[in-house]
Amino acid sequence: MKVIKCNIRELMAEHRIDDITELMVRSGLSRNSINKLYKEINIETTKLETLFKLCDTFNCKLSDLIEYKPMKIDSDEG
Repeated sequence: MKVIKCNIRELMAEHRIDDITELMVRSGLSRNSINKLYKEINIETTKLETLFKLCDTFNCKLSDLIEYKPMKIDSDEG
């Protein structure tokens, strides 16, 4: 179960950004940085600077780009 979700695909579609190359040009970020978020690989290790650049590119809040959903913990009380 994923705890952190990235909405980069949705934001790209909303801003009519057709591919990662175009997002690279607009944001100034590397393909690896964008791919990591696009494929949702190790999102938790993404630098804040990367997230801020994407927020500036999309003109959005961090919470629009990244969603955190706490894991449900079952407690065995008894």
